[in-house]
Amino acid sequence: MKIALVLFDGVTFLDFVGFYDVIYRLTQFEKTKHTTWDICGLRDEVTDELGMKVKVNVIMPDLSQYDLVFIPGGMGTRKLKEDEAFVDWIKTAATVTYKLSVCTGSLLWGAAGLLTDKKATTHPNAYSLLEPYCAEVIQARIVKDGNVITAGGVSTSIDLGLYIIEQFVGAEAVQLVKRQLDYPYSAVGIVEV
Repeated sequence: MKIALVLFDGVTFLDFVGFYDVIYRLTQFEKTKHTTWDICGLRDEVTDELGMKVKVNVIMPDLSQYDLVFIPGGMGTRKLKEDEAFVDWIKTAATVTYKLSVCTGSLLWGAAGLLTDKKATTHPNAYSLLEPYCAEVIQARIVKDGNVITAGGVSTSIDLGLYIIEQFVGAEAVQLVKRQLDYPYSAVGIVEV
């Protein structure tokens, strides 16, 4: 499986890192040991909401070449959802098997027209921003509608990563990863449409 992790200026890095730290562990399981990922963006470096900088290793690839595309949230999504070039880039993921987001990353899927007939979620403070883009906003921690999986606020990034581990490797793998992370919590509020 080949994964694209989309970053942008104004991202909330915990949205990204929580998910990344969990799915990185897919490589320790036989079934998913050949999983690879690219950190993708508009240029070679992005700055989060607080000023931290991270290097991007692939600049604006055709997202259709990936099996899974993940978009985190952050205040930067408010401007980017109106940025035609960025939205056109996200549209290249239309045929991707799995489209995932945490927090307001779902606004970017929505702006690209990829949530039109989907039920989705986002950060609870942004439900009203998501409403114009999807069939229905579900007030839940994780919403899976077909091949689109959206997650709520920042800390949900870990839960989404664990949910993906379970989908691809199984519940036993999730328990192993939770022990590795010393993460004793179980996600509640998962809606599968």
